[in-house]
Amino acid sequence: MAFMHDAGKTGDVIVNIADCKEVALGAGTTIRLLRFSEETGDWVLWVCMQPGATFAPHWHLGHGQYFVTKGELIYDVGSAPAGTYGYEPIGSRHTEARCEQVTEYLFMGHGAVAFTDQNDQIRFVLNHEFLRDIAGGAVVANIANDGLEAAA
Repeated sequence: MAFMHDAGKTGDVIVNIADCKEVALGAGTTIRLLRFSEETGDWVLWVCMQPGATFAPHWHLGHGQYFVTKGELIYDVGSAPAGTYGYEPIGSRHTEARCEQVTEYLFMGHGAVAFTDQNDQIRFVLNHEFLRDIAGGAVVANIANDGLEAAA
């Protein structure tokens, strides 16, 4: 049986994604929370999206970085095929992100991301605490364009 990783551990961290619980984050999207910091608000995810999976409109309240290892992430600022690094500055707004093939990437968040509905009203704020609670099973969230509001 695999060791289950403590994503909130302080100090040096070495983690294999196989040791992180896979959690659904909407239709066709799963995440593995590799790390989060209560001190800085940073978080690191391994994201896997199935063909047709989407992210709802959102804006970055902190900057984010990603590296695509498989497939292609497609969103309003362009296409990020395998081997692509991307940076999203504070204040970046995206109407949708999606994929047409199985897509995997590492995402490093430095602060919160606010997910909105079609009327630009905040559905939920994804931050290190929210991700901690999702990974622990205390919260269910759907970040897909057709997703319902997060429920505690």
